[in-house]
Amino acid sequence: MRAGVPRFIPSDYAADFRATRPGDNRNFDLRREFMATADHAPIRVTSILSGAFMDLLGHEMPLLQPRIRRVLYWHDGDQRLDFTRKDDVAAYTAAAALDPTAPRILRIAGDSVSARDIASTVTTVSGRPWSALWVGSLGSLGLTIRIARFFAPAPGVPFPPWQGMQYLRDQFSGRAELTDLDNTRYAGIRWTSVREHVGALSLA
Repeated sequence: MRAGVPRFIPSDYAADFRATRPGDNRNFDLRREFMATADHAPIRVTSILSGAFMDLLGHEMPLLQPRIRRVLYWHDGDQRLDFTRKDDVAAYTAAAALDPTAPRILRIAGDSVSARDIASTVTTVSGRPWSALWVGSLGSLGLTIRIARFFAPAPGVPFPPWQGMQYLRDQFSGRAELTDLDNTRYAGIRWTSVREHVGALSLA
């Protein structure tokens, strides 16, 4: 082990990619490949799995559709989705970096909610009725991904539109859902809820 570098924390801030299917998500495949390399390196490694960044909900992750007051979902509107705010992930990561006993994997989620839960929350926060809207099966989402990737492969782009769709497919399939959370491992971290997040959005 090199002096001064007791632990490495890779940029694994995502859903549980270890449980997803190889070939379904390009970025998850890269993470799996890097994890295998890191596990053979002469250094302690701690990966923090945190679900989707809550900050993307309503912006880059277009599940919220204010014009029609709907929350989009594929496959199952009751499938729980894990979200964690970036600042909360950063606070937890700082605590893990100072923890000499941190394990190989830590799992956190600021909130775990379904599309129907989100619709109910936005209804309460906005005072206007929202509902969840089924927009297709996982198979139809997979077809959309293949078409988008065929016509716009964007090999040098880190996050093309089809990559975001791959994340959504893994989330709504349930394969990437986080379990046995380690939220309480470090004291003093306040987790932002989806209700707090959507309350700060402009959903007019």
